[in-house]
Amino acid sequence: MASVDQNTTPGYRFVLAGGEFRAVFVAHLMSVLGLVVAEISLTVLVYRVTGSPLMSALTFALGFLPYVLGGTLLAGIADRYPARRVLVTCDLVCAVCAAAMVLPGTPVAGLLVLRCAMAFVAPLFQGTRNASLADVLGPGEAFVLGRSLLRMVAQSAQLVGFGLGGLLLTVLAPRGALALTATGLLASALLLRFGTADRPARTGARTSRSTPLAGLGAVFGDRRRRVLILLFWLPPVFVVVPEALLAPYADDIGVSTALLGLMLCALPVGTIAGELWAGSALTARTRSRITAPLASVGMLPLLGYALRPGVVGVLVALLLAGLAHAYTLGLDRMYLDAVPEELRGRAMTVLSTGLMTLQGVGMALAGVAAEFWPVHVVVTGSGVLGTAVVLLLLARLRATAEPVGAEA
Repeated sequence: MASVDQNTTPGYRFVLAGGEFRAVFVAHLMSVLGLVVAEISLTVLVYRVTGSPLMSALTFALGFLPYVLGGTLLAGIADRYPARRVLVTCDLVCAVCAAAMVLPGTPVAGLLVLRCAMAFVAPLFQGTRNASLADVLGPGEAFVLGRSLLRMVAQSAQLVGFGLGGLLLTVLAPRGALALTATGLLASALLLRFGTADRPARTGARTSRSTPLAGLGAVFGDRRRRVLILLFWLPPVFVVVPEALLAPYADDIGVSTALLGLMLCALPVGTIAGELWAGSALTARTRSRITAPLASVGMLPLLGYALRPGVVGVLVALLLAGLAHAYTLGLDRMYLDAVPEELRGRAMTVLSTGLMTLQGVGMALAGVAAEFWPVHVVVTGSGVLGTAVVLLLLARLRATAEPVGAEA
């Protein structure tokens, strides 16, 4: 694919023009929709079998818990083997797990184990796919736009997928919906197998045969990479707080469940809109320049919770916080530039693992804090603390920049 100049505005059409990326894009859409439908279907299935709300909630939580283990133990595979082989294998593993869930004789314990297995390979799949984008699109601005498109697909698929899953369960039994998940994952594997090129493992990937801890040490061994990883990981810990507490806040201000659903959409809609704007209307150079300013102010809208706002105030605050998420496009480019090619797979897997895990931690901490303080106070506090953390990290990031005229 042709390179993109820093002063041009190629937009997403430029990225989608490549047939190989279109295959990756469609495969991503099918697998994400399938996994979202699987989450809701499996949760309903376990509840119907056991009648236990605890077991139903545990089923949903098991989608997050194995992330750390899988991301830590499997990260080296992303560089050790050809990317296409890793991606197809992960899709097939998940398809087989989903198909096994469809079998009527599968016990609840088996369903939970299968759910864990799907979550265990998820960070490897995500890290390998993100790393392979640099091979498909080139390690430049096309990579940034490709990453942005896949993020927006994931955000949109979650919004649509939960609604689609609910509709499917009105006409299909949970096991029938899980059969559709298995079919979607199999289709994703076929698209990746026959729609993408078979590239060799990365140069220097022999180093990935080291222990998992040594692999993590290689990723975190550079100070600039550490700061960039924290800039990806830590802001979402604070941004998820208002989402995690929307239900109790809505109850506190006395709004209906319909309005609660509208408020739940505000942050992801703002995030998608912000990425679309930054990716299609701004040049690469402009995206780079606004990265730090947008990250600095991204959580300031949450301070509006101090006034205990109504529905309109909440919608505005969450939409603005979502729009500011456009800073991640500039951050993506910085991270790619800071990671040597032979570490790319592991570095992307580590990034995905921590991002998913720490969002869950943020939700849990929000719930604990809300046991002691009013929800609007907790959200306001998350905006204050989150802004302070981001400003500190940005100061450290500036300190890692090479001075002008420094030797390579």
